[in-house]
Amino acid sequence: MRPLDAIGFALTSLGSNRVRTALMLLAMSIGVAAVVLLTGIGNGARLYIVDQFSSLGTNLVIVIPGRTETASNTAATLIGETPRDLTLNDARALERGDMVRRMAPLNIGELNVKRRGKERQVPVLGSTAALLEIHHLHLERGTFLPEEDMEIARPVCVLGAKVYRELFGQENALGEMVKLGGFRCRVIGILATEGRSLGFDTEELVVVPVAFAQMLLNTSGLFRILVEAKDLGGLDRLKKHIATTIAKRHYGEEDVTIITQDSVLATFDKIFKVLTFTVAGIAGISLVVAGILIMNVMLMAVAQRTAEIGLCKALGAGQLQIMALLVTEALLLSTIGGLLGLLLGFAGSWAAVQVYPTLQTTPPLWAIVAAMGTALLTGFISSLLPARRAARLDPIQALARH
Repeated sequence: MRPLDAIGFALTSLGSNRVRTALMLLAMSIGVAAVVLLTGIGNGARLYIVDQFSSLGTNLVIVIPGRTETASNTAATLIGETPRDLTLNDARALERGDMVRRMAPLNIGELNVKRRGKERQVPVLGSTAALLEIHHLHLERGTFLPEEDMEIARPVCVLGAKVYRELFGQENALGEMVKLGGFRCRVIGILATEGRSLGFDTEELVVVPVAFAQMLLNTSGLFRILVEAKDLGGLDRLKKHIATTIAKRHYGEEDVTIITQDSVLATFDKIFKVLTFTVAGIAGISLVVAGILIMNVMLMAVAQRTAEIGLCKALGAGQLQIMALLVTEALLLSTIGGLLGLLLGFAGSWAAVQVYPTLQTTPPLWAIVAAMGTALLTGFISSLLPARRAARLDPIQALARH
C-alpha cells in the first residue's frame, strides 16, 4: 500500500463522521493553542523584565544599606538597632574609585505638588545630574539637575510629562514655580514620555537635587547609591572598592548589600524561564487528555468498522498494513489539530499584544516544536492500542460483524 493510499483512506474515514472528527480536532487544537499562548505570554513577560533592567545597562552596581545576608545574626539586631544609613559622604567616597564612571545617590518618597489650586501626590526622586545618563532618561525640554556639589539643596525640579500636563496644561512651565511638600521650587526641565522603568512611571515622576529631597523628606540617609563601572570587566574591582570603602567609613563593618545589574537580570531570567516551562507543562496535560480522547474514539471506530477491517484482511491486507492505516489516521488527525492549534495560539498572542502593547507575546521556537511534537507523539501512542486490536481481528469473524 502506498503512503498516498493510506492518507486517502484516512481522509475518507475522517470525513465519514464529521462530528467525531471535529471533536477530536477541537481537543487537540485547544491543547496546542494553550501551550503556544501560555509560553508566549511567559516569554513576553521575561523579555519585558529583561528590557526594563537592560535600560540601566549591565555595568551598574547598586549599593543598598544593610547587609541582608547577615542582618538577622548581628548584635545590632539583638539590641534593636537598625542598619547604618548610607550618607552623601559615603557616596562621595565611592565616587573616588578609578574604575567608577558615574555615581548617583538616590532618595525616594511621595509628596504633594501644587500650582494655582491644582494638586496631586507624586513620587519624588532625589539624585544628581549623573542620573540622566545612568538611568538613560530623556528630556523633552529644558535642562536636568545642575552639575554641582551634591550637598547643595537647590530648590529646582524636573517634572514628568503627565505631571507637567496636569499642572500647566499647554502653558510653558520652564522657570515657573511649583510647591512641593510645602517648599517652593523652580521648574527647570520636562522629562520625555518614556512609560515605566523599573517600577517608576517616568511621566508621573518629579526629580529634584538629592540634598533638597533629603530636606523635603526629612532624612539624612540615602535609599540607594547607583555606581556605574567604566567597563564590564571592572565590576569585580568596583565591588571590592565599594565594600572596602564602606567598611573603612562604617568602623570596619561591611553593612551594605552590593548587587550588580547583570546578576539581578540573570536571576529574573531564570525565574521566568522556569515559570514558562512549568506553564507549558501544565498546558501540555491537555494534549495528553486529547490523546486519551483519540484512543477512546478510535477504539469505538474499530468496533464500528469491524466489517470494513475484515474485508481489507480478506483481500490480503496484513496486520502491519491494518495498523498503518489506523496510525496514519491518528497522525493525520493530530497534524491537522496541531496546525489549527498553532493558528489559534498565534491569534491569541496577537490579541494579547493589542491589549498590552508592551508585552511582546511571541512564543519561543522550542514551544512551537514541543507543542507539535507532543501532539503527534500523543496521537501516535494513542493509536497503537486500537490499531493492534484491529490488526488481530479474524477476517471471517470480522466480516460476520462478530
